[in-house]
Amino acid sequence: MAAEPTTTTPGAASAEEREFIPGTWEPVPEVTTETLALRKVQGALAKPPVVKAARAMSLFGEHAAGWLAIGAVGALVDRKRRGEWVAATAGVAFAHGASIGVKRVVRRSRPGDPQVQVLVGTPSKLSFPSSHATSTTTAAVLYGGLLGKRLTPALVPPMMVSRMVLGVHYPSDVLAGSALGGAVALGVRRFMRRRRNRG
Repeated sequence: MAAEPTTTTPGAASAEEREFIPGTWEPVPEVTTETLALRKVQGALAKPPVVKAARAMSLFGEHAAGWLAIGAVGALVDRKRRGEWVAATAGVAFAHGASIGVKRVVRRSRPGDPQVQVLVGTPSKLSFPSSHATSTTTAAVLYGGLLGKRLTPALVPPMMVSRMVLGVHYPSDVLAGSALGGAVALGVRRFMRRRRNRG
């Protein structure tokens, strides 16, 4: 008696090629170095008080709204340097927009490891770079310059870590976001310096 022919979906892996997860037949997600780092960050820091603070930071930095509000207040209060505050605030808005643009080009998905908890909602499924890290770095550099204070060490690392604690970004996402934010801030600083010299 001839054996019955088997049918497979083109491109689909056979059962032998996939590792079995109890209750499913889905492949085990690839565990990368960044995934392991994310697990360690959450394992060490994702305690209730830290998660609560991280969620508050997430809300503050969503769409750079908190940083834009601070810039607007600075422009209202510091009348002598209103133009500089407006330029700095515009720089923060530009940095946020740039991060969104890069996300749409790279299209990296957010962490999906089953051992990584997602502890906050996000406006999109795109991960690289972190917009929160981008806008926070730009704001820290530009506003710090206007206030005569070094805000970057106090503001940037906590925001970067908070995104990993919440399980929504890989380490490279926050590092790239901070680098992008710093680059935008330096460009805006040069623009402000030239404008000041012309005036």
